[in-house]
Amino acid sequence: MKGLTHKFLYLVAGLIVLVLIALTALSIWSTELTRFTFVPRGPLEAIAPLPANAYGRPEMWISRPGKADDAAQFLPPGAARSERGRTYVFFVHPTSFLARDHWNAPLDDVDSRYRADLFVRGMASPFNAAAGLYAPRYRQAAFGSFLVDQPESRRALDFAYADVRQSFEAFIAQIPDNAPIVLAGHSQGASHLLRLLRERIKGTALTGRIVAVYAVGWPISPAHDLPPLGLQACTSPAQSGCVMSWLSFAEPAEPGLLLQTYHAEPGFDGKPRGEEPVLCTNPLTGGSAPAAPATANSGTLIASNDLLTGKLTPSLVPARCDAKTGLLLIGAAPQVGAYVLPGNNYHIYDLLLFWSNVRADMARREAAWFAARAKAQ
Repeated sequence: MKGLTHKFLYLVAGLIVLVLIALTALSIWSTELTRFTFVPRGPLEAIAPLPANAYGRPEMWISRPGKADDAAQFLPPGAARSERGRTYVFFVHPTSFLARDHWNAPLDDVDSRYRADLFVRGMASPFNAAAGLYAPRYRQAAFGSFLVDQPESRRALDFAYADVRQSFEAFIAQIPDNAPIVLAGHSQGASHLLRLLRERIKGTALTGRIVAVYAVGWPISPAHDLPPLGLQACTSPAQSGCVMSWLSFAEPAEPGLLLQTYHAEPGFDGKPRGEEPVLCTNPLTGGSAPAAPATANSGTLIASNDLLTGKLTPSLVPARCDAKTGLLLIGAAPQVGAYVLPGNNYHIYDLLLFWSNVRADMARREAAWFAARAKAQ
C-alpha cells in the first residue's frame, strides 16, 4: 500500500507540474510562442485502425479486473475499501502526451504511458468500488492539438476517439449482458465520452444501462450539448441515467481563455452557445442544490508538502455553482497543493477535491438505478 501511495502522489506532482507549465504559457506568453512550444510541427501522421482484437490483450488496459498492480485500485490511507457494487465503470484518462513530435501519442511512448498510469491511479480511484473498472490505453491527441483550430488537430481527436470507441466495444463485450454502466473521464477523456454518447449510445439499449456519466473538467452547454447526448443533467443524488460535470475554480475566478473558447464554439447541435453558462452539477449535493458548505465535503484528497504521504481531509472545501458562468466555485483558495493553475483554476484537482463525495455519489446512483429497474418490472 505504501508503494501505491507514493505512486499516487507522484501523479499529483507530475500532473500539476506538467499541466501548470502548459497552461501558464497560455496566460503569460504570446499565442504564437505558446503554439510554437506545444503544437506538433510535423504533418499529421495517418494512424491505421488498431487490430480488431487489440483490446482483447491485457496490455491495452491500464486498469481492468484481474490486472496485476491495477492503477485504479489505489485507496488513500484511512479510506475503507467499500463492498463491491454491481456497476461496471469505463474510465477515459486525460491528456498525458505533451511532446510535439506527433499529433497523437504512440502507444509505446514511455513518458505518456507512465503519466497515464498515474492519472488513472488518482482520478479513477473514487470509482473503484465498482464490480469492474476498465481504463483503456489509447492514442490520445497531443496537448498541443487543443491550442489550435486546424484540420490536423481535429483529425488527431478523431484518431484518439476511434481508439476510445473500439475499447468501449471491447468493454461492453467483456462485462455481463445488461449490467449497469458508469462512464467517467476527465478533460480530453471527458470529451471522448461525450462523443461516445452522441454517436454510439444515444438511441440504443445502452442508454437504459447508464447509471451516471461523470464528464468532469470539460465544458458542457445545457441547452446545446445535453440534448444531443440523450441524457439529462443530474438534479438529485438519488437519480440515475444523468450527467455530472463541473469545472473547479477558487475565488476570484479568472477563467479567461476557457470561457472565451467555450462561448465561441458551436454546441453539439450546431447552434451558437452564446453567453450560456457551462453545466455545473455540484458534487457535494449530487446536483440537487447549487451550493453546499465545506461541512458537506466528506473528504478531499490532499498530499503532504513533501509528497510522501496523503490523506483524506473532510470539511475542507465548499462548492457553489456560479449562476453567471457555470463554474464550480470553491471559495478562497484551499491549501491542497502548491500548483494551482493560472486564474485560480483547480482543474487538476477536479476529482481530488471531492474524492469521498464522488465515491458515495456513484453508490447512491447505482442503488437508484436498481430501484428504478425493480419498480418498472
